[in-house]
Formats: sequence, structure tokens, C-alpha cells
Amino acid sequence: MVTLRALEPDDLEFLFQLENDPALWAVSDVLPAPISRHALREYLRHAAASLAEAGQMRLIINSEENQPVGTLDLFDYSALHQRAGVGITVRKSARRRGYAQAALAWLLPYARQQLRLHQLYCTVASTNRASLSLFRKTGFRRVGVRHDWLRENTPAGWANAVELQLILSGEG
Repeated sequence: MVTLRALEPDDLEFLFQLENDPALWAVSDVLPAPISRHALREYLRHAAASLAEAGQMRLIINSEENQPVGTLDLFDYSALHQRAGVGITVRKSARRRGYAQAALAWLLPYARQQLRLHQLYCTVASTNRASLSLFRKTGFRRVGVRHDWLRENTPAGWANAVELQLILSGEG
């Protein structure tokens, strides 16, 4: 059974490997650059802050063997509008095994019932077919496209960003 859990100091090496994977930098909104263990250690020291305090929350996705395989992030949290962005990263060697889908299945009732969110949203590169499929299967609906929004290391240089949204309560 896949589980989600809070960050622990022991996650330092896993996060170091994940955050320093150049293949994942393209899906991030930060300039591509390595991150140090020191910076991650400092991040872990402050990671216990609540979603309301920090405006973000990162959870570790654990495999059936209780090994970290990815992260699930809530970010851009708005208490007033009861929404948050969601992002999922799964280590390359653990992809296509259902971890991301299981993590989202856990997140949706948690976001609705415990966090009392009204909606979740995500931004996915139009070239990332696996993530688009994942979010659509989980009930997210496409609500728009931002053209040439994401810089990619491709001959075209740019990709469109697909905006997806899921209303968790009420009419959608």
C-alpha cells in the first residue's frame, strides 16, 4: 500500500537526488541549478510549518516497501479562496507503477475534509502526456492553455502549459 507522510530529517539524501535530477528541472518554476545538502537541511528544519503558516506543504510518497519514491506538493495555498496548487514528482525508476495515482487518491479526500479546500489546480506541460493523463483520470478538467509558457530543452524551445482544475466541493 502506498502511503504519504511528512518530511523527516532522514529524507535529506532522497530529496538531494530528486532535486538535483536535471530531467526534473524543466517542470519546475525555478532556474535550473543544483541545490546543496545544506540548503535542503535548512528546508527540512522548517518543513514542519503548517500549510496555513507556510503556504505550502510537501509530503513524501512511500512505496509498499516503505521506501520514498516521490513527493506530493501543495503550494500557492489561499485560505480565503480555499484552493491550492498540486504537484507530483516520482523518481524515474519508480514511474508507471501507480504511485502518483495512489498519492492523488489519498490527497483528494484529505484536501476536502481535513484541509477544507474547495479546489485544487495544476499546470502541466502539453508535452507531458503521462501527467496530463494522470490528472484527467483523477477528475481534473482542462480549463485553459498558456501558449509558449514553459521553456524546454527542445528544438522548438517552448511548450504550452495546460491548466487543470478540480472542484472538490459543491458544483464544478
